Amino acid sequence: MVRIALDPTPYHSTHGFLDFFDVAAKAGYEWIQLTPHPDFIPFFSHPRVDRAFLKKVRERAASAGVGISSLLPVQRISWPEELPREAAVRNFRRIIDIASELEVPVINTEFSGRPERAEESEAGFYRSMETLLPLLETAGVTLNFDPHPDDFVEDGLAAWQILRGLDSAAVGFVYVGSHTFHYGDRAVSLIPELGDRLRAVYAADTFDHHRSHGLRYITNPPGNAVRVHQHLRIGDGDVDWTELFTTLRASGFLDRDDAIICSNVFAEDEHADETSEYQLATLRDLVR
Repeated sequence: MVRIALDPTPYHSTHGFLDFFDVAAKAGYEWIQLTPHPDFIPFFSHPRVDRAFLKKVRERAASAGVGISSLLPVQRISWPEELPREAAVRNFRRIIDIASELEVPVINTEFSGRPERAEESEAGFYRSMETLLPLLETAGVTLNFDPHPDDFVEDGLAAWQILRGLDSAAVGFVYVGSHTFHYGDRAVSLIPELGDRLRAVYAADTFDHHRSHGLRYITNPPGNAVRVHQHLRIGDGDVDWTELFTTLRASGFLDRDDAIICSNVFAEDEHADETSEYQLATLRDLVR
């Protein structure tokens, strides 16, 4: 059965890192995805942990009865310039070690390149993966990618084609609900194409920025190169959740023990507890 995890980002300003496990348990979650944090793996930086800290992480998780479904680091492994890209590969070596030490076989991430330098970013991605793939395969860790808005690839199918080019089962896809309309709104055709290489789904809603003839959002001056989207509670946006979960059911995703659904609402911090509980109840209903 699919695992439903909490992204604890809304609690970063109110709780310490080691308290996130108790927060997840209180909201009813059995799983948590550990996301970028200054006490763990910061954005674009080397991990900040040692063996002693990782021991505390394991102990707090066990005490709360919450499993770690996955790690979510964000590193510039597709950066078009060499120094940041090389640093990202070095950081990822350590992240793979951390995943192994925590006995967490899943890392979810982003491409982290630049859309205005797409060709160079794609070349950087493949260069990084030449180094990382053997490490992942040896460690038994899978690395799954979300083509995030403002990355060198945003369209869901195009991203899958790039990942498929690696020809490795150690690499998979993350489908993020709040990125639906940047992906091309193609869940019905994309998810069957991904098959068992779809490893995780993030559950947060968003508005369709293409509606109202592209005037759903207005930025000044018009034509700004911005990627507007939200991470709202399920039902507060335009994502067709019935269609998405019907497609996930038909693909077999919801019946897989290795599949992850992660609640990652970022727009309701002042109501984080209520929102976390709402998301879990709603996701359980959708899975059923």
